[in-house]
Amino acid sequence: MSVQASRLGIILAGGTGSRLYPLTSMVNKQILPVYDKPLIYYSLSTLMLAGIRRVAIVSTPQWLPELRRCLGNGEHLGIEIHYVVQPSPDGIAQAILLCASLIDGPVALILGDNIFFRTGLGDMLRKAAEVEDGATIFALPVAKPERFGIVVLDDDGRPLRLVEKPKTFVGNHAVPGLYFYGADALELARTLRPSARGELEITDLNRIYLERGDLRLEMLGRGCAWLDCGTPEDLFEAGQLVRVLEERTGIKIACPEEVALNMGFIDDAQFAALVAGMPASSYADYLSVVAGERTRREVGVL
Repeated sequence: MSVQASRLGIILAGGTGSRLYPLTSMVNKQILPVYDKPLIYYSLSTLMLAGIRRVAIVSTPQWLPELRRCLGNGEHLGIEIHYVVQPSPDGIAQAILLCASLIDGPVALILGDNIFFRTGLGDMLRKAAEVEDGATIFALPVAKPERFGIVVLDDDGRPLRLVEKPKTFVGNHAVPGLYFYGADALELARTLRPSARGELEITDLNRIYLERGDLRLEMLGRGCAWLDCGTPEDLFEAGQLVRVLEERTGIKIACPEEVALNMGFIDDAQFAALVAGMPASSYADYLSVVAGERTRREVGVL
């Protein structure tokens, strides 16, 4: 079994979504639409692009049934989806502890409200997912570093220290909510203690890897779009970006069914059956075109 296949991908889809109230008064934040699909499709597709086929979705008892209705058990995508209860929002690193019974190797963790778009993203993610030990974080420059966790770099561009929402300028390379850890992530997460705000901080886990020299950094670069959909403005801007990109290119972003097909998780026949079972919609129309193009390539028309 490859490292990607054994790696558990965790999507943190809990929290109250208070900054999006009243939108989140009756619906989980990760189900809210980003243009033409639920927000959680984007984080799920990111993990699938990394070659990960075992996924745990962590959320509150209130919202897990809603997320299950949205994604099912993953069989239609050629993956496994498990649902894990988070009784209270006690920090990002807590998600690793909650998934202990599912972890039997390396781990990847992504925040359910993060969207990534970049040419070659899949290749970069699969490279990170193939590494069995240590940790890999990502970074990209931001205009307002005081709003984010920042990685401070040395003169050679290597990670020197991690600072959470610095009050004074220490650098402008933010660390987005996507992390790859070795098989020791669970053991190390168990050593964490709550921070001043009462949470198990993912930055503290990353610091352990940094202090022992096992933290790798991948720069996402200027051509990457990273969106944290935590406010109504963020959600609106993300939808606008996705709409423009999809309309200009004719290609949908973060379409799990298409990712499953391209990654070989499902075959052409399974994909065609999946599309045939969808209600009439522009989403189904797009996937029908994808299926048709695959068929024409096979018979040598394209």
